[in-house]
Amino acid sequence: MIKLVVGLGNPGSEYERTRHNIAWQLFDKLSFQDRLYWKEKYKGLMSDFSIEGEKVVFLKPQTYMNLSGESVQPCAAFFKIKPEEILVVHDELDLDYGTIAFKTGGGLAGHNGLKSINQMLGTNNFKRLRLGIGRPSHGNVSSYVLSSYGTDEAAVFETYMEKAATAIESCFKNGFDKAANRYSKKKLV
Repeated sequence: MIKLVVGLGNPGSEYERTRHNIAWQLFDKLSFQDRLYWKEKYKGLMSDFSIEGEKVVFLKPQTYMNLSGESVQPCAAFFKIKPEEILVVHDELDLDYGTIAFKTGGGLAGHNGLKSINQMLGTNNFKRLRLGIGRPSHGNVSSYVLSSYGTDEAAVFETYMEKAATAIESCFKNGFDKAANRYSKKKLV
């Protein structure tokens, strides 16, 4: 059972609608998002919610992406949550826009938020929901992930987030493996 869901992003209004903050945008589409009451804890914004009779903690680190582990580790330690019970939701350059994939462990693909969590937990044996943002056709990656969506992306963004929210909720209801089998590497828009 997933006991901690971490959405990676950067604090501040200038990052609000950027590709790097897609996980926070996904949290806004969860069917129970209006019942998540965020409070400042563990260098982040934290809420909890009962799903299928189990308490699930939601965390949006406010440390900036590169230091996300400084928020995740103390939260997990306080609630006695093991790395394998953590689901990290993040942007993924190596998946086309609109594609998602569930994954356990594995490489960190140069993602600084994942590197920080790996360093602070001492393992990469946590689960992930990778939200495809695609790679830039030109220019540098940093500018791309910190920029807003293009016109074509913006046109289908709401549908993408709603379908990704359905996928994450399937993870709670049916288990990680079943959700992974049903949704991984599927283009949602």
